[in-house]
Amino acid sequence: MTELKKYRQLPILDNHGCFACGHTNSSGLRMEFFTDEESVYSNLTVPPHLCGWSNLAHGGIISTILDEVMSWTAICLLKKIILTKTISVDFIRPVFVGTELTAEGKILEVINEREAVMHGIIRNSETICAKSRGTFALLTPDTAMRLKVVDEKALKDIEPLFNA
Repeated sequence: MTELKKYRQLPILDNHGCFACGHTNSSGLRMEFFTDEESVYSNLTVPPHLCGWSNLAHGGIISTILDEVMSWTAICLLKKIILTKTISVDFIRPVFVGTELTAEGKILEVINEREAVMHGIIRNSETICAKSRGTFALLTPDTAMRLKVVDEKALKDIEPLFNA
């Protein structure tokens, strides 16, 4: 597990019910994020109720973790509101529930002001268990409001991430 105390913790957005990062969602992952200004990280343990088969984490949960860490990377490092356009996941090694994991997101390429490609990995200790690549739409706050991706309240709630 990556030692995250040396990195800057990103604000926790506790006022929504996001399955991945919301702390008010009792069934969720409650992910927290840290950055070294080049990557975004999260340490977590998949709880037993999110198993797929026996004691393995469900593939959808692994995909969710990767999507979330890549999303927070784009939001925090590119200072944009995002929407996932595509995501591909490679499942390399089994991920067991109850195992400490580190998820990491990086920017691979900023294609233009409206699109970026991100990379995500999940490790247990130093072993890579899954990796992903995603294309994300990058939206200004005005565009996100016009497209009804966010409303004024959601925009105000997400503002701390732009200033982090």
